[in-house]
Formats: sequence, C-alpha cells, structure tokens
Amino acid sequence: MTDITLGRRRKQRRWPILPIISGICILLAIGLFTIELVNFSQQEDRLPSDVVVAGIPVGGMQPAEAMARWEETYAAPVVLYYNESPILLDPAAIGFRTNRETMIAQALAAGDSGSGFWVRFINHMLGQGRTIAHNIPLSADYQRGLLEQFLQDISARYDKPPGRPGYDLTTLTTYAGNAGFELDIERAMDMIDAALRDPVQRTVVLPMQNSEAHRPSLETLRELIITYLDSQGFIYDGQTTVASIYIMDLITGEELNILGDVAFSAASTIKVAILVDYFRNLDFSPTREEAWLMANSLLCSNNSSSNLIMQSIGGGPQQIFAGIASVTNTAQYIGARNTFITAPFDLGIEGQQLGSIPAPQTSPNPNFDTKPDPFNQTTAEDMGTIFNMIYDCANYSSGLMVAFPNGSFNQTECRQMLELMSGNNLERLLQAGLPPGTRISHKNGWLGGTVGDAGIVFPPNGHDYVIAVYLWEDVEFQDFTRLWPLVEEISRAAWNYFVPENPLLQRRTDIPPTAQDCEGNYLPPFELLDLNDIDGWKSQ
Repeated sequence: MTDITLGRRRKQRRWPILPIISGICILLAIGLFTIELVNFSQQEDRLPSDVVVAGIPVGGMQPAEAMARWEETYAAPVVLYYNESPILLDPAAIGFRTNRETMIAQALAAGDSGSGFWVRFINHMLGQGRTIAHNIPLSADYQRGLLEQFLQDISARYDKPPGRPGYDLTTLTTYAGNAGFELDIERAMDMIDAALRDPVQRTVVLPMQNSEAHRPSLETLRELIITYLDSQGFIYDGQTTVASIYIMDLITGEELNILGDVAFSAASTIKVAILVDYFRNLDFSPTREEAWLMANSLLCSNNSSSNLIMQSIGGGPQQIFAGIASVTNTAQYIGARNTFITAPFDLGIEGQQLGSIPAPQTSPNPNFDTKPDPFNQTTAEDMGTIFNMIYDCANYSSGLMVAFPNGSFNQTECRQMLELMSGNNLERLLQAGLPPGTRISHKNGWLGGTVGDAGIVFPPNGHDYVIAVYLWEDVEFQDFTRLWPLVEEISRAAWNYFVPENPLLQRRTDIPPTAQDCEGNYLPPFELLDLNDIDGWKSQ
C-alpha cells in the first residue's frame, strides 16, 4: 500500500508543462507587443520613412536631424563659371534660408492619416501602414537685390566693353570699335535661382551676351575732319584760317557743327536763297523763260540772271531792292538768321549803279572774322537749314510748305529746286569727293580768300545728308590748289561715313584741274530745259 501511495504521490508532483508554455508565450507576446508599442511610439516622433524633403531622403529621421541634413546641403556654395573662371557664391551671402518650420510641419503631416494612435498601431501590426511616398518641396527665400548686386560686381570686374570707334586718316574712313561681351544678368539670376534650389546640380555656367561695337558717330567724323585739316596745315579755328562745316543726317536728324555759325562771304551760294524766294513768288509753274533764268543763275552762277530774278521778285526792273529785301526776309524767316543780301551782284560792266539797302541785325559767332562781304553773307549752318527746308518740302510735304502754309510752295516746286541744282556738274568741290555719277544738289561760290559749297548728297543706300563747307584764308587771292582739295577731302570723309559699304579710299584722280565750264557742258539748251529732268536733254 505504501509503495502504491508513494508512486501516486510522485505522479502528482509533475510540472504543468502546458500551462507554463502557455504562460511563457503570453509573456513573450506581451513583451513583443510592448516592444512593438515602444518602437511604434518612438517612430511616431520621427519623420515617416517614405518622406523626401527638398529632394533629400529624410525618412525615419528625427526632425532636428532632418533639418541639419538639408541645411547642410543647401548651405553648400554654388559654383559660377564666368567663361572658364570659377566663382563661388555663398548662399548665406545673399541671405538664403530655408523655411524649416514649414517644411518640418509638412513632413510630419505627411505621416498623419487622421486616425487615432491605436488604430495606426493596429494597422502597423497588421502590416497595413501607408506606402505612398511624399515629396515635400523646398521652401526657401533670399534677397534678390543682393544677388543682383553680386552679379553686377562680377560684371564690372570681368565684362569687356566694346572698343571706341575711330578713324583712319590715310583713307578718311571711320570704323566701329571691337565688339565686347558682358554678363547677361537677367538670365543669370534665373539660372542661379534654380541652382540655389537644387540639392545636386549647384553649378552654373553664367550666360554671356555680345555687346555691340560702338559704331562711329558724327563726333567721330568731326574728329577725323579736324585732324585731317591739321595734317594739311589748315587750322580750323585759327587767326588766319577758319573752317566752317555743317552736316545733317537726314535720316536721324543728327548734326555735325564745326564753327557753323561763323559769318562768311556767301558769294554765289546766296543764289539758293534767291531760288527759294523766286518760287515763293511764282503764282504758276515757271515758264520756259523763268526756268532759263533759274538755270543760268544756279548752274552757271550767272550774276545778270540772278539780278533779273530779284527784279522780278521785287515787281519790275526798278524794284530790284524790293526783291533783294524779299530774299533776305524769306531766308531769315525759314531759319537762316545770319544770311542776307543787300546789293545787286556786280556784273563787272562800266557804269553799273549798285547801291544797297541796310543790312539786318544778325548774330554770327563774334570770335572769328573771315572779313565777309558786307553786302552778302551767310553761315554754313544757315545754308544747311535752307537745304533741309527744301528737302523736307520735297519729300515729306513739310519744311517750306509748313513755314508758308498759304500754298506758296508745293512738293513739285521743291523737287524742281533740288532737280535743278543736281545739274550743277562743275566736277569739283563737294562733287569731287563723291564717286562719279553720285547725285548731289548743291551750289558753290568763291570770293577772295573764301570758298564755299553746300548741298544735299543722295547716296544709293538712301542715307541722304546735307553738307555745307566754307573755308577762309587771310589772303587777297585764293589759292585754288590749296583750298579746293580741302573741301573735296572733307566731302570724301563725309561720304565714307554715310556710305561705309562703298568708301572712296583715296582721292579721285579723274577730276579736272579746275571747275568745268557750265555752258556747253551742263547748261541745258533753252528749248530742251526741263526742271523735272535737268539732264534729260543729254539723251535727246
């Protein structure tokens, strides 16, 4: 019995294996649950694993750690290349900063599904967490003004400005300066902005643009003309030599004026003012006889014809002084305020009674005295003004037509004036500085130590220009071999400026030794005279 009882007792003392195992499993489950719960809780304080902020993966990081990561990335300098030279741009130097709080808030919100803690934990345990990646864009700003100033400093240091225009005295030509290059700041601003916001590509090849070469201006031409005159021993503003030059660009309206307000003897150039006033007083288209007087006056510079025109303007043979006064009044009314004629032209015949009327008040440059004719004076800028008024009338229905709105002038009359003077083919002075066959409407004159020529040049390229040149030398008798070539070379320099594509690189050698005679050469026959085609008679 005892043995049996002991055996039973031993059987009753066995360990409860299943309960213990069950308990252990429960404890393990609780432990694992606790670990998962703690890990999940800790992960709740980190950024979601699928978040990229400003192009940088920061998933699973603490917010402070994530911020440090992108701050370090975007604080790296941007390398700028000016041509091949690297320049470092420190983002901090232009006030670059990221909006950390905004981006952290967006990153944290990316992991917030809107569910409660336990629901999110259960989803985590069941493997049903969010799998959608989130890319939080960069939020940053900087001071664009500081960046622009930075680029302007670079531009000031490294840009190559275009070269200054110049001239060649041997060919009497002007030329543009060499082209330069400069930083395109506006485009560079956009490219640098993109690099500042890129975590990887932080290199910018700065955009460049060619700066146009400075083209020669009328100031360049002025310097050329003065230098040329100096090289010929003719001081333009001297005590015994004076050069007065007026040039107007009829396309842009720009002017070159070298002592253009100095008074000179007008000589025969005053006949342009006589022509203008004659047309003003004509009630109808000029008759053949009236046209013949004009042609003799303007082409052959015939003084007798000029006096007859002024008589006609005055109202008859005994009214020449009224005509003379009318010519002066008209010239001054249209802007030639230092131009006048007060006496008839001397015909060089015995017994001619000249006489004169009082000269008007004028105000030419008082610093130079060219000993001008007291009865017949003008200035280079006055002659340029008269030609400009005719040109504007002929081409734009302005000029003389606006000055006299009562119908005294029309386009046809102004075109006839220019056409008539284009027949002045003496082959010297302004004309000799142009390529053969170039159209120029001009009037020349010389007296004592003065020579002058003024007109409008019509180049094939359409860049028309007014030019008036007067030279004076304190001598009793003019040296044509000295003064005339100076006028011609000034004309050539002007041509080369306005027609650079077809320059005259050297002085013409095909010009006559003196002016070509008018009669028998370019004065039309009476019966073939046509003011609308002054050279038409040559083909007939």
